[in-house]
Amino acid sequence: MNITYKTNVLPLLEEIISVYDSSGLNRPTADKNRIAEMYKHSNLVVTAWHDDQLVGIARSLTDFCHCCYLADLAVSATYQKSGIGKELVKLTKATIGDKSMLLLLAAPTAIEYYPKIGMDVVNNGFIINRVK
Repeated sequence: MNITYKTNVLPLLEEIISVYDSSGLNRPTADKNRIAEMYKHSNLVVTAWHDDQLVGIARSLTDFCHCCYLADLAVSATYQKSGIGKELVKLTKATIGDKSMLLLLAAPTAIEYYPKIGMDVVNNGFIINRVK
């Protein structure tokens, strides 16, 4: 399988929603305007493509010198367990550089995945949850 990775190429909204829906990642995909706003305000997007089909995406907010929040990591169901998610994280980290830390909040179903790809568990986070 030939997967091509691209940085800062914004896929079509429909492609993003399709990957989210297929991946099992819980995002407000019925609200297209909200998904569009999420990407409008993100400053690092790394994508995975099989030919011309979007099969994976990593969406981050970063200052490129101190911190990066990896907000979304999604891989289409038929492409999961093939190393695409790991590569998207690796490319995100390579783009932000060694001076910047990479942080994410895992979906409950993915908690066991991240240590397997070399990420450390943190227990010092705090959150104010969204209302909707």
